[in-house]
Amino acid sequence: MKVIVSGGGTGGHIFPAVSIANELKDRLPEADILFVGALGKMEMERVPAAGYRIVGLPVMGFPRKLSFQMFTFFWKLFQSMRLANKVIADFKPDVAVGVGGFASGPVLKAAVRKGVPAVLQEQNSYAGVTNKLLAAKVKKICVAYPKMERYFPAEKIVLTGNPVRKNLIGAEVNKDEALAYFKLDAGQPVVLIIGGSLGARTLNESVMANLELIRHTDVQVIWQTGSYYYQEMQERLGKETPANLRPVEFVSRMDLAYAVADVVISRAGAGTISELCLLGKPSVLVPSPNVAEDHQTKNAMALVDNQAALLIKDADSKTELLKETFKLLNDKPQLKSFSENIKKLGLPNAAKEIVDVILEVLKK
Repeated sequence: MKVIVSGGGTGGHIFPAVSIANELKDRLPEADILFVGALGKMEMERVPAAGYRIVGLPVMGFPRKLSFQMFTFFWKLFQSMRLANKVIADFKPDVAVGVGGFASGPVLKAAVRKGVPAVLQEQNSYAGVTNKLLAAKVKKICVAYPKMERYFPAEKIVLTGNPVRKNLIGAEVNKDEALAYFKLDAGQPVVLIIGGSLGARTLNESVMANLELIRHTDVQVIWQTGSYYYQEMQERLGKETPANLRPVEFVSRMDLAYAVADVVISRAGAGTISELCLLGKPSVLVPSPNVAEDHQTKNAMALVDNQAALLIKDADSKTELLKETFKLLNDKPQLKSFSENIKKLGLPNAAKEIVDVILEVLKK
């Protein structure tokens, strides 16, 4: 069986794509899987590192403002469509899977034109432009949130959830090991701040603006600055780092970090939210305003509407984020309620169920 998996651009698209491929390989070891991504984006490194072949298209995102970039966009789109057609003709896939992101559009468009059945996976609670345009042509659409009939034909929707890292779910983590790993004291509350692998400027500036507040609490803070900001934050901290603040460039052991965290502060990317739901972690979400169609706010509101998380606007983060998080830590009934409500939204078998949909489409 030959499968094309297309999409990427961010970790939120790449991780589900690799998880789906891994599940397919587990169930059908003889399956031949080819990825198609966007040249210059992180999938061109991450996918080969996961053991899969990848072809890159010169596609780019649609410019948000009128400029000469429009000409570049359409020229690259034209090149990408030609290359996508060639990839489909040469590889002859039995099924095409799109996970969103720049490369997904040209590849799935080329596939359905050639009569190849296609399946979409939409990670967010607000459908991306590419997936909305493709919805009429594909066989099935796997979603992570209810009420997606607003964007897609109801008869094509299957609620599967988003695949999450296997080492996080059902992991037997020793809490003493986790405390020792981050050099934390038992018996004191822990806040985990994560802004993605590159980091989030707003979250980092919120920490820098509240060093004295952190210093005068008994709360221990694990702060992932992200690789992009780590050096700058270290220089600005100098010798002023509060004893209860643990700045790190990147948290490689997220299983241990989640195990010790009483509250998680995070952006509202679909992948992170899926992890928080499955782990039942009380969360304070700061949606990024720099994403297409403000989809992170819509992701966060899906939790807030179910009394499952707290939302702080990006613009209010410096003044409100740490203050509201510390207030939440002292409200044990609210913490318990958030944990119970967010867990109800978790869908733990996403990769398996998405592959079930792909195989069902193939049978037909």
